[in-house]
Amino acid sequence: MTAKLYCFGESGNAYKAALTMTLSGFDWEPVYVDFFNGETRRPEFRALNEMGECPVLDLEGEILAQSGVMQLRIAEQTGRFGGENRDEVLRWLFWDNHKGSSQFGALRFMMHFLPAEKRPHAAIDWLSGRVQAALQTLEAHLSKSDWLVGGSASIADFACCAYLYYPEGFGYSAQTHPAIARWLDRISALPGWAHPYDMMPGSPADRL
Repeated sequence: MTAKLYCFGESGNAYKAALTMTLSGFDWEPVYVDFFNGETRRPEFRALNEMGECPVLDLEGEILAQSGVMQLRIAEQTGRFGGENRDEVLRWLFWDNHKGSSQFGALRFMMHFLPAEKRPHAAIDWLSGRVQAALQTLEAHLSKSDWLVGGSASIADFACCAYLYYPEGFGYSAQTHPAIARWLDRISALPGWAHPYDMMPGSPADRL
């Protein structure tokens, strides 16, 4: 079975699913979604996912939306990266959804993907403070532990790391967050790891 992941390279949420499948040895292929030209708002895509969001995972006709659902399914099917404590894994997945990626992705989008004249500077300033608080939470935890849950990598790590590999800065710095930097190095050393722009089609360079 070859799963189809509807995705685009700039999406950190899609990267969570892509990274989990790749590191787990799960067979998949990308289907490019032209997000920046409005494909997710079109009726054809809404028929696939009524939420109008990427990623979407097609498992031979079974459609999954939301990256955390995909990660949990892949971990269950492959028996890999499910973590030593399911409740702790879920705690970090939910934290990432509310405090981490939801804020990292929004700030990165405002700062880099909106035209300069349309960037909401007040919102950027406010959200930057929220992002720094979230990064401090990650930094504090990872200063005491190599991984988010237990003694090995899990889907919790693959969820929370996703936006931090992108080159478009939004407040993370290896110099000011050394524990996070070491953690990202540990993840990128796992066999099969690849950068999101290498793992999925689409990057800002394509729109230059």
